[in-house]
Amino acid sequence: MRQAATQELYSYWNQLRGARLSPERDEIDPTAIRHILADTMILEVDQRGQFPVRISGTRLNALFMDEQKGRPFVELFAPEDRAAAAQMIEAVIEGVRPVVAGLAAGPADERPIHLELLLLPLRHHGKTHARVLGMLTPAALPAWLGLRPAEELNLVAMRFIGEEQAAILPLPPACDETARPGDLPAKLARNAKTRRRSFFLIPGGRPD
Repeated sequence: MRQAATQELYSYWNQLRGARLSPERDEIDPTAIRHILADTMILEVDQRGQFPVRISGTRLNALFMDEQKGRPFVELFAPEDRAAAAQMIEAVIEGVRPVVAGLAAGPADERPIHLELLLLPLRHHGKTHARVLGMLTPAALPAWLGLRPAEELNLVAMRFIGEEQAAILPLPPACDETARPGDLPAKLARNAKTRRRSFFLIPGGRPD
């Protein structure tokens, strides 16, 4: 985790859960994380695996210049990344373990910016497969944010927190035209549900 806001939310979640695998949704106190609320969101676990946004921070709304509450979170990703995104969220829920991911997004004629995504499992009324606490934080605020919408989210890298083994994903064409082919993101994300030490990264660095 590189962003201070991401680290703060993870620390708060970790403190709430204590010795449990995950805390309850009702334990989240907005006043305790008021400085980072703009970057936070809560996803609902649905039968279709689209994970609708239940609570949308203003930063996510500004990124797409539209209210995201009620929208399937998976649909915010590029079509070729949606299967991987769904598998990644399912792995968070099934394995009850946090994930941090690198994303890229921007308008069609702009170089995409780097964003850090954190996904944390939550219990809801005792149910383990119910909610996911999330955070989406840009590495830097671009001039177009809030003025022009990003087209879609591209999945660049992902790592389950506390795990180390590396595996490579192909870079999205929007970030690097020289990207070499590799395993499909969906396959790697699916395998991560059972692999205990997995780190997903992209060669060539992150977008500016």
